[in-house]
Amino acid sequence: MSQTLAHSSAAEAGLQPLYGISVEFDDPEALVEAARKTRDAGYKRVEGYSPFPIEALSEALGQHQVEVPWLMFGAGIAGGVGGFGLLAVTSAWLYPVNIGGRALIPWAQFIPITFECTVLLAALTGVAAMFVLNGLPEPYHPIFNAPNFDGVSSDRFFLCVEARDKQFDAEATRKFLEGLGGLQVSEVRESKK
Repeated sequence: MSQTLAHSSAAEAGLQPLYGISVEFDDPEALVEAARKTRDAGYKRVEGYSPFPIEALSEALGQHQVEVPWLMFGAGIAGGVGGFGLLAVTSAWLYPVNIGGRALIPWAQFIPITFECTVLLAALTGVAAMFVLNGLPEPYHPIFNAPNFDGVSSDRFFLCVEARDKQFDAEATRKFLEGLGGLQVSEVRESKK
């Protein structure tokens, strides 16, 4: 069944469009193993949900995004160069004070401000990049409609294959997820009716 057909048949039946199919686990190792099997089966649009960070889960899902550290590194360099440049321009060009043979650019005295500008810009960029790249704030997500999903904040683990995955087929995906040994497999709709 194609995605378009699934959306049209859901609309005809009075249901919200299908977001994906989720499977619930009560063990983090089972979630990681299921994520590996799902990724190996060729699914690309897969998300895992856990009450605490699981480093192996992001590896199992193939999420190796490293944009934030590089953005912070670039921002730190820009902050350092900008801070030093501001001090150099103001002390040597805009307000030169040449008393007693003092150097116009006393670089050793500029180190604390240069360091602070480096750290400040890198930290602010890291926070901003984390929010933007993670799509935050996101007060509503369709996975919240999954049965028992409120347990993910305490002791449950979920894996969801999104309907927009190229390999997604409602029947085949459901059967595949049922074979992973989860507690419950359920459809996730776009919004509550």
